[in-house]
Amino acid sequence: QLDRIIIHQHVELLEAILGTETSSKYEIKNHLGQRVYFAVEENDCFDRNLCSPIRSFTIRIADNTGREVITVNRPLRCNSCWCPCFLQEV
Repeated sequence: QLDRIIIHQHVELLEAILGTETSSKYEIKNHLGQRVYFAVEENDCFDRNLCSPIRSFTIRIADNTGREVITVNRPLRCNSCWCPCFLQEV
């Protein structure tokens, strides 16, 4: 049972030095700071660096045994290059 979670993003050295976006990895911890889940964002370099705040992605969340328990998918929601992107949905 979790009444509160803490999400900690792992920052890659390349990302910190060059300022480029890499695939994000997260530890999801309980209120005691113990890791209960691990999450990995999947997308490509183009999406991360050119569409960063509106990018499409899939996040796979696994428990400590490595078993996937949740998949979060956010598709890109643009309908054309001439119109701004719609509000994103997960």
